[in-house]
Amino acid sequence: MKLLPKKSNLLYTLTLSALVAGCTAQGGDIDTTKTETALPVTQLITKDTTLHVDYVSDIQAVRHIEVRARINGYIDRILVDEGQEVKAGQVIFKLNSKEREAELAKAKANLNNAVAEAMAAEVEEGRVRVLVEKNVISASELALAKARHKAAKAKVEEAKSAHDHAANLLAYTSIRAPFSGIVDRIPLKVGSIVSEGDLLTSLSDLQSVYAYFEVSEKEYLRYVRARAEGEDANDGDVQLILADGSTYPHEGKIETMEGVFAPNTGSIAFRATFPNPSKILKHHATGKVRLFNEVDSALLVPQKAAFEIQDKNFVYVVGEDNKVQTRSFEPKARFSHFYIVESGLEPGEQVVYEGAQTLREGTLIKPELIPMDSLLAATPR
Repeated sequence: MKLLPKKSNLLYTLTLSALVAGCTAQGGDIDTTKTETALPVTQLITKDTTLHVDYVSDIQAVRHIEVRARINGYIDRILVDEGQEVKAGQVIFKLNSKEREAELAKAKANLNNAVAEAMAAEVEEGRVRVLVEKNVISASELALAKARHKAAKAKVEEAKSAHDHAANLLAYTSIRAPFSGIVDRIPLKVGSIVSEGDLLTSLSDLQSVYAYFEVSEKEYLRYVRARAEGEDANDGDVQLILADGSTYPHEGKIETMEGVFAPNTGSIAFRATFPNPSKILKHHATGKVRLFNEVDSALLVPQKAAFEIQDKNFVYVVGEDNKVQTRSFEPKARFSHFYIVESGLEPGEQVVYEGAQTLREGTLIKPELIPMDSLLAATPR
């Protein structure tokens, strides 16, 4: 939280005097130092406290991809619906395939023909070798036979490559889910002509999700140091507050952070991962990541007991003679409806819990003690 700026002691003392004088102006000349006023007070205590800070987050699927056509054609069938859960390898679109089937059949025939020619060339090479060994024909005939055999084998490789390419094109007419996930919007309908690269839908793997959020450089340094010193009792565990204010039932964990600060904001992005077994969290949903920080022996003062003058926080401290004195203090952070005190107050001191607006310096009161534990128990965390 923003620490309170220091101002001139004279300025806020004069302002405080004017305020408390105004509060008692209607009381005339009554001497409040001799008239006891019954007011609730509480005694300051220290308590091990868990603070939390919320950060706006962008929720993203762990895997989210666009499904695009890999060949030209038209949509013959759509085998899924928007929002449907599919398994890895499941066919979700079928493009027209008759032309691709014909191309594959032709490529297969060419491959068979090339294989047959290669076999014939191999037989011919063997026959020529025998004749050369018997000196029936010259050695140059064998060299020619070897060359023809080699060329025939090259044609087999070429035909095999063409066959594989045709088989791939045919396979591309069946568009399958690359992983298990949820089908998103389908913008095209059956019969739509598509070109290579056209978007058919997108697919989100929602078994778990990433929550990206940004923290300031100061908060980043505090987090890193706490982790290094072993002060983070939750070991990186975080909560997710959903858009309706409810708490997501599964805890997440901070896994990583970016390597640079954003030059325009001075912040750095963190990434937390949350399990999502019910698939309630969707890609690009919003929420707040809640980080926790353990504070040992935090000195607590109720916010209700404090008042501000000239950007400084004050309370009325009850002296041993039951007279009140104003005391300024520096808050370190907020905890629910309490301040965690940085300086200015001490454990065991009593402060006025309610009715500060009726008091002035030196007012005699009749303290009615409210235990701090009861205030803590009645306060939402």
